[in-house]
Amino acid sequence: MSGHSKWATTKNKKEAADKKRSSIFTKLARNISVAARKGGDPDMNFSLRLAIDRAKDANVPKDNIERAIKKGTGEDGGAVLEEVLYEAYGPHGVPIIIEAVTDNKNRSTSDIKAILNKYGGTLASQNAVQWMFEKKGLLRISLDKVPDIDSFTLELIDLGADDVREEDAGLTVFVGFTNFEKLKKALEAKNIVTDYAEVEWVPKEKNNSLDVEAQGKIENLVEILEDYDDVNNVYTNV
Repeated sequence: MSGHSKWATTKNKKEAADKKRSSIFTKLARNISVAARKGGDPDMNFSLRLAIDRAKDANVPKDNIERAIKKGTGEDGGAVLEEVLYEAYGPHGVPIIIEAVTDNKNRSTSDIKAILNKYGGTLASQNAVQWMFEKKGLLRISLDKVPDIDSFTLELIDLGADDVREEDAGLTVFVGFTNFEKLKKALEAKNIVTDYAEVEWVPKEKNNSLDVEAQGKIENLVEILEDYDDVNNVYTNV
């Protein structure tokens, strides 16, 4: 489910990309534009590098990527994009963090509030749920790229990884936000390609108490929120 193994949901989204290609391309281009505000050179701007990598993984055309960078640096003008973080409660009081990029905050806030209200949720005040999450880097590495799991795991921890989990024929690596760039570059220096590399809001504690019906309600709300054009990511503790 979204928020704790997003590399898997990202893979599923790629498989359905043909149906939502236009929307996906728009979201990825917006991410590039926002990241490019801190500089248009991906070698000097790690956030921009990650945004470009995500776009390339989704087969966004090179021209689209270049236009998005120019928009972010101000070369192309256009509407000003803004990153907005919403905090909310879903059905059964489940905490939710919603990351959005928008050119009209009032519109986005109104639409997201309406979605939450319709499906059993509500917007929360600032810092109401954020304290239940930590901002971390998450990387996914296939086992076929790892010669020796034990020694490689120790190496990842030496490089700053907080946790390394073996699951689904791969390693899921959690790293503190401040060490994320260092770890990613260290892997690149070893020619180890990651299947997924993203900054996420990781719950400090998982909620495993919900029954199947309750989980279904949360999953449905998350999917509807993620389908909304201005929403980038949705995280819960379920």
